[in-house]
Amino acid sequence: MLMTPAQGISTSQENATSGFAGKTTSKISSDFETFLRMLTTQMQNQNPLEPIEASDFAVQLATFSGVEQQVRTNDILAELSNRMGLSELAGWVGRKVLSAAPHFLNESTLQLVPPEVVGADYAELVFRDLYGVEIARHPTDPSATEILFTPSSFGGSELSAGFYEIEMQSFRAGTLISSAPVLGYAPVEEARIDAGHVLLVLKGGHIIDSSKVVGLRE
Repeated sequence: MLMTPAQGISTSQENATSGFAGKTTSKISSDFETFLRMLTTQMQNQNPLEPIEASDFAVQLATFSGVEQQVRTNDILAELSNRMGLSELAGWVGRKVLSAAPHFLNESTLQLVPPEVVGADYAELVFRDLYGVEIARHPTDPSATEILFTPSSFGGSELSAGFYEIEMQSFRAGTLISSAPVLGYAPVEEARIDAGHVLLVLKGGHIIDSSKVVGLRE
């Protein structure tokens, strides 16, 4: 039985459509239908004296099939990338990260990492609110490499619970020689992906970009 061009296209369309089951996107299906309409129009308007070779149609179908497979491959790679991203997020949660983010002060002990200043004989921790207003000062060891700070150091009267920017001012013979931010460890309560960046929600609710993390602890 001979098959007319229209029947051949109809059969090809049915075979191609059946291959789009499962996770094929609606965009690919729409593009394929557009391709078939264009191919049908091309056949209907071809020169009867110089008909298009069947091999040319086969080449066009094979070309579109290759594009379709590439799109599917890209979708699979994107899905795998998302899964790997989620796996990365899980690795952040529950860890303590070291950063210059505002420090959340409550009844817990703050684990602070001061800047290293050579030659200082006296130092103070300066607490400022998020507007930059100085709230309190507290003397500290100028040579300390880590400071464990608790609100009881102030008798519970000067610092209320909340976020503070902390810097260390270092002095030598009464002269200020350095003023630098104090880093601190904070637990990660949540990790999320936003516009290709991994964002970390720290205890207290402050959010930082993971690129700002300079240290990590269990």
